[in-house]
Amino acid sequence: METTFYILLHLKTIDGHENFGKFSMGNHKETADNIFRQLKGNPDVTDQCGLHLEFIEMHDNLPYNIKMLSCSLDQLAENVKIITKETFKRFAV
Repeated sequence: METTFYILLHLKTIDGHENFGKFSMGNHKETADNIFRQLKGNPDVTDQCGLHLEFIEMHDNLPYNIKMLSCSLDQLAENVKIITKETFKRFAV
């Protein structure tokens, strides 16, 4: 089975955390990890954090959490910009 990498976006609600976005990072771990390392935020994620970014590996249809960040709305905007720019570079080759 193929391994793929994603960045999931979570928002804290009164009912828990809701996924509201998913970015495909392809199947090359080093490339996906390099993109995630560029993102802004705090690696000390707590349940009180409002916005989360989760770097996951999908293998055999099972998700494995690799890393997480909590971030502010401004950081999220910057992170989406970074992800979009890096994705564009990956496909523009």
